[in-house]
Amino acid sequence: MRGEWVAHWLAGAGMVTLATAGSAIAQDLPTSAPAAGASDEITVLGSRIPRVQKEGPAPVTVVTSEDILKGGFLSVPDVLRSLTQNSGDTQGQQSASGASFSPGAQQVDLRGLGPNHTLVLVNGRRIADFPLPFQGNSNFTDISNIPVGLIDRVEVLSGSASAIYGSDAIAGVVNFQLKTRADGTRIDMRYSDTDHGGGAAYRLMATTGWETGGFHGVAGIEYLNQRPLWQYQRKRQDSTADNPTTAAPLAQRTFLRSDENTNYLDPGQATCSVLSSLNQGTTYYADRRRYGRFCGSNESVAYGTILSERKSLTAYSSMGYDLGGGTELFADLQFSVSKLNLFRRVKSWYYVSPAGNEEGTFFNPNLSPDATDSGLQLDNWTRQFTPEEMGGFQNGMTRNRSITFNITPGIRGQFGQNNKWKYEVSLNHAQYDSRVTFPEIVISKSNALFLGQQQGVDPATGYAIFNADARRLYTPLTPQEYRSISVDSLYRPRSWTDTLSASLNTTDLFQLPAGPVGFALVAEAGKQGYELRPDPLALTNHYVGLVDSDGSGSRSRWGLGYEFRVPVLSFLQLSTAGRYDSFHIADNTFGRFTYNIGGELRPTRRLLLRAAYGTGFRAPDLNYVFRGPGNTHPSATDYYLCRTKEPNETIGDCSYADQTIIARKEGNRQLRPETSTSFNGGVVWQPSSRIDVSIDYFRVKMKNQVLDISIDSVLRNESQCQAGGNLDPSSPTCRDAIARVVRYASGALAGRLQAVKVNPINVAEETTDGIDIAANFRLPTAAIGDFTLSGGYTYVFNHTVRQYPGDPVINKFAVDSNFDIPREKGTASLTWSLGDFSTTLTGMRLGKLPNYDQNSFIKASYLFNLSARYDLTERLRVTGTVTNLFDQAPIHDATYASYPYYDISWFDGIGRSYAVQLTWKMGGKPL
Repeated sequence: MRGEWVAHWLAGAGMVTLATAGSAIAQDLPTSAPAAGASDEITVLGSRIPRVQKEGPAPVTVVTSEDILKGGFLSVPDVLRSLTQNSGDTQGQQSASGASFSPGAQQVDLRGLGPNHTLVLVNGRRIADFPLPFQGNSNFTDISNIPVGLIDRVEVLSGSASAIYGSDAIAGVVNFQLKTRADGTRIDMRYSDTDHGGGAAYRLMATTGWETGGFHGVAGIEYLNQRPLWQYQRKRQDSTADNPTTAAPLAQRTFLRSDENTNYLDPGQATCSVLSSLNQGTTYYADRRRYGRFCGSNESVAYGTILSERKSLTAYSSMGYDLGGGTELFADLQFSVSKLNLFRRVKSWYYVSPAGNEEGTFFNPNLSPDATDSGLQLDNWTRQFTPEEMGGFQNGMTRNRSITFNITPGIRGQFGQNNKWKYEVSLNHAQYDSRVTFPEIVISKSNALFLGQQQGVDPATGYAIFNADARRLYTPLTPQEYRSISVDSLYRPRSWTDTLSASLNTTDLFQLPAGPVGFALVAEAGKQGYELRPDPLALTNHYVGLVDSDGSGSRSRWGLGYEFRVPVLSFLQLSTAGRYDSFHIADNTFGRFTYNIGGELRPTRRLLLRAAYGTGFRAPDLNYVFRGPGNTHPSATDYYLCRTKEPNETIGDCSYADQTIIARKEGNRQLRPETSTSFNGGVVWQPSSRIDVSIDYFRVKMKNQVLDISIDSVLRNESQCQAGGNLDPSSPTCRDAIARVVRYASGALAGRLQAVKVNPINVAEETTDGIDIAANFRLPTAAIGDFTLSGGYTYVFNHTVRQYPGDPVINKFAVDSNFDIPREKGTASLTWSLGDFSTTLTGMRLGKLPNYDQNSFIKASYLFNLSARYDLTERLRVTGTVTNLFDQAPIHDATYASYPYYDISWFDGIGRSYAVQLTWKMGGKPL
């Protein structure tokens, strides 16, 4: 069966998951396994051996298609965000980092160990990574393109599963099981919209199936039309006046002229008045304390999308042909095409020298020496381009046209006495191709337009001379002029994976007094690769603020593994799995054996005690290894100068806060594999068929984890090392931080922060442990219907990381740790069903998070969804949902100085939204 590929090896993985609504134990716990071949055998995520119990040594979360609809979840990211095990800090749709590096893609991060450590499967098989790296660093799987309407169920096991699925599954596995059986034809049409306007979406889903002789199959299709939601459409974030850290709005600097000491050169009220029609009529004569006057806008900060514009079409088919004798040829096919448009922010221009110096300073004979502090005629021009100059927002969109497909032909069957042996052989090819265009400003053309031709070099200062007329800076461009200096930079990234797999299993290898021994064997061989294929000009000093990196590479692998399930006593069952994986990458070969051991003790029919221990192994990410040299331009805070030059200012008001710097990145072909150990132990109690409770402890410890050095951590460490902080300047951390920070050595910006050198490294260790609790209660009544209450809760005791051996251990939950993960998450739902009507209230709790200044915590947050369903006839159903029922805004953080003034990793400004879905069933059983 196809489900065996999904379910076979995680039962001994040694990790914990949390039951969600609909994942309750649905049967009594038997005292022993029935005979092999029993009709009630099922497959469980985490084992290649079919079994009868839904609960095994490692708990598994299952979210069904009905749970998704009842919970009010409109997308796959919404579903996974509700899982309490998904505790990592990932990118929302309005993330500037996401827009720059992986536009439109979204991730899952089990146990907060990083998206690249979670293996994502579709129908139990690998899919290709998103072809651009997460935050420019690591490979990851995009979950945004998985069709929510074609999902039958989502299965989740968190924790190291390398011994089961191979190297990719060190933090856990999420499997999306699409619909493989169709009873007649079903059509679903859904419309959703937001309470405050913008972001409407249409979704059409259809599934059907057929059976003709020995040929059978199921097919499904989903079409999505998601309209954009703009940041300026939400009052919470439509202006810099929403910044809680400033008494008066700090306008965006649309037109700015300054001297070499960053003192603003006053353009005058009259100049700004001429520009007042720009930025949709919001440009004015603005002022910043301590700096001076300029022409700016409060509202232009909100030129970006909260929800991206997306149109996608996904088709899926699973087919089989019965050859007789229990043998079947099968093929699974999945194809998706999507067009996504997002707007990050308006583009900017500043002077960049032909040599790549981004200081922005030039010598201007037209600048009076009296206008500058130093008496030097050094000028700096900076300007943003307004929507009117661009010719509309559509001309500044980042666009991603992606095609993904997954093809898996194979054969499965059974043989031996009583057909006790089952086998499957398949060849899977998955590919992800994108065509991404980023709007960019060409250096040479924009320099010539604003400054004219260079007149040489000033011998006294060493700066380029431009005979620049400031009226050019303050003259709006026509759309034609904007097009003459701008271009859509084209990237054509691609990723792919090929896997040849073979499995063999039986539930009755031989008999013991307590029952039959189960056995499974698996062999895999494959290859995966990627090519970034960027715009060649983006790798040079051609576009303002961009020197990107290239990267391409592949790795081959093979693995061989086994699993045993042994009934030691009628109430005690042990399981063990082992696997050897070998990788060849960048002229290096890594190989390691991983294993896990699990036990299930059932002293009574109603009680299960379980535990598992496992080891993990993960080869380095392809992009971490093969990434070529390049620059990015993130925002960063110079904590050293803030502490030494402006010690009385808060970080948000410091002159050196949130400034654009250069991150110089490169891969590392000497990276070593990551390793892990994991443990879980817990109890499942079902006092009656209506109540079940599970409590599980988990612990995961990773060593040699590969991470890109955190720029913010480096700068914080440099400050603590050199400004009288609490770090020893001779410590490994200090020596490394000081070496990575590059400051201007001379000129007007001498001593100012220029760049930070970043590369991936094998960190010493990361450890997390905690507890998962899940409970389900069912109350049927004859008079007022049936009630179901389900809940899950995760509390993490510790989550620590140590970057280098000898460094102090960092507590990720400490308010000043520079990490942004919650200690606790909870989900609960209450369903009432009466005849043809049912309704579900779902609530989610997110624990407290550090505030922006990292000196306190913001309070826990709550989000509620409500759904209702009514069967108009036995073939026609209407469902309505309200997401964010009480229109909960992002939690207020009085210290959050960066737009949009709340934590976009965990919150968004969408507000309350509505959806209505009509379901029509033709043929087969009634709804």
